Amino acid sequence: MSKVPQVLTVAGSDSGGGAGIQADLKTFQERGVFGMSVITAITAQNTTGVQGVHPVPIDMVKMQWTSIFSDFTVAAMKTGMLVNGEYMRAVAEAYREHPGIPLVIDPVMIAKGGHPLMEETAITVMKEVLAPLATVITPNIPEAEALTDMAIKSKADMLETAKRLQENGSKNVVIKGGHALDEEHADDLVLLEDGNEIWLNSPRFKTKDTHGTGCTFAACIAAELGKGESVENAVRTAKAFIQAAIQNELNIGNGHGPTNHWAYRKEQS
Repeated sequence: MSKVPQVLTVAGSDSGGGAGIQADLKTFQERGVFGMSVITAITAQNTTGVQGVHPVPIDMVKMQWTSIFSDFTVAAMKTGMLVNGEYMRAVAEAYREHPGIPLVIDPVMIAKGGHPLMEETAITVMKEVLAPLATVITPNIPEAEALTDMAIKSKADMLETAKRLQENGSKNVVIKGGHALDEEHADDLVLLEDGNEIWLNSPRFKTKDTHGTGCTFAACIAAELGKGESVENAVRTAKAFIQAAIQNELNIGNGHGPTNHWAYRKEQS
């Protein structure tokens, strides 16, 4: 039996390569795990925005899932773009058959350019059906607000939101601070299952090349959990990984460019 951790991403495809399935698989490779995918949607997408979204028929999504689990030993998994409530319910139902696998949920709702990637009615399903299954959930501030019906204006609000998500069932909550009002810092809140509160502080880098940061961050957490790391260590590594990816710009495309997935490895070498 292979000792290589095998990690699954359930998400949409980004034709521009900066987010979604492509970002997840790049991150898995960089973190030394074998990546697999269940593709929920195909997007026509580049750094300037999303030109189109074509959902993969849900029967094909289920078939991909069955194929993976019939042959691979999934050590951890993450979800990204799940199209709508029907897809979320399908993923939740399938996951309940494998409840011991660490599940990282990136509640993807809106692309960087403002294009909605989650239908309005799906937010309720995310809140009530999928989010309660999360080992780790990683909303940004707008997503956390939508999931808790609460405005976030301060760090105290971030903590209260995290507590509400935990009360809803998510074991560990990471509220990402990239959308915070602080112009100098992007501080993330980690609320662990045991109630331990951790703030991960970093300077805010002046760059427009942040496409796929949420996907990459969550994928790195899943990769580390797949290797047997603790949630705290996994999140700390993911924070360092995405910080390096943002800081070392690639200058690709004419809009919100992709991050540099190999930057953290080069920093460590």
